[in-house]
Amino acid sequence: MKLNLTSDALEALSALPGLLLPWYRKNARSMPWRETPKPYYTWISEIMLQQTRVEAATSYFLRFVEALPSIPTLASVPDEDLMKLWEGLGYYSRARNLKKAAEILCRDYGGELPADHSALLALPGIGSYTAGAIASIAFGLPYPAVDGNVLRVVSRVAECRADIGDNAVKKEWEKVISVILPEKDVGDFNQSLMELGALVCQPNGSPRCLYCPLGKVCIGFHNRTAEELPVKAPKKERRVEQLTVFLLVCDGRAALSKRGERGLLAGLWELPNCLGSVSSERVIGYFAEKGIGAELTPAGTAKHSFTHVEWRMEGLLIQLDRPLEFPGLHWAAKEELEARYPLPSAFKKYRKFLENML
Repeated sequence: MKLNLTSDALEALSALPGLLLPWYRKNARSMPWRETPKPYYTWISEIMLQQTRVEAATSYFLRFVEALPSIPTLASVPDEDLMKLWEGLGYYSRARNLKKAAEILCRDYGGELPADHSALLALPGIGSYTAGAIASIAFGLPYPAVDGNVLRVVSRVAECRADIGDNAVKKEWEKVISVILPEKDVGDFNQSLMELGALVCQPNGSPRCLYCPLGKVCIGFHNRTAEELPVKAPKKERRVEQLTVFLLVCDGRAALSKRGERGLLAGLWELPNCLGSVSSERVIGYFAEKGIGAELTPAGTAKHSFTHVEWRMEGLLIQLDRPLEFPGLHWAAKEELEARYPLPSAFKKYRKFLENML
């Protein structure tokens, strides 16, 4: 896949460092990982920011590095404590990869991130973008960090209609941006591209072109095509799954179960649930067979979208007169729900419902 950039586009792109670096130094947002620059902080923040807005990620970051201030502490943290720190961010495999990478760093690199792009790229959970961000921001190495914000900016500047959802296109852009990297302050330049995409060259057809420092060179702005760019093929529709979620309550405790070690939300605690819709009569009959009295109350509906599947949930609050004994079922008090057991954000509505009940 070729970008087919014109000579005018290449000239416009070559002007980016000179225009963006002064703008960034005046307009960069204050962020804790920028105020206290450490390779470890850069790594953690970049992983968190892959699917989370800066405003939401900041509190998670501060809590995370307070609990785990170094790579050795991350490598040795119990899995359940790690999941609790990550609770609400989603993509829990990223937290597991952080720990796996920390273990490798303690074994092979003295508990520090190496100033080596290839070595960074070999770590679990670190792809091309994250390796480039750490290498450039933390160590000043000349590597690009190309994310969605950056792809949007350069596509508009160059008026390029190559599909940014195509991995081959992203790799081509990495090559192009590698050529225009400044000799100094490469980390600031990479961050300036990201910052411009977040604050000015915004997504969804609404760039703030009149406030953009690239107005003099942006071909998309001059040709009034910026709002049409970048091009990205539509995502495939998510598969829909109907679930019934059981909010089991007895003696001031709520029932939790643990998901299997493979698949979606692997190894995490959850509220008991099953595929499909389950009638109240069937639930009452189930507990009656076990000699347990059950009082049912609808707990409302909820929806949660993952990358490839959407859960549409119906909750049933079930108050029992004695606990159900069932393999894998654990009864947790309210304070344990709050402090110990990480629940995926898919169950956020029902968790609040339970906490109000207990």
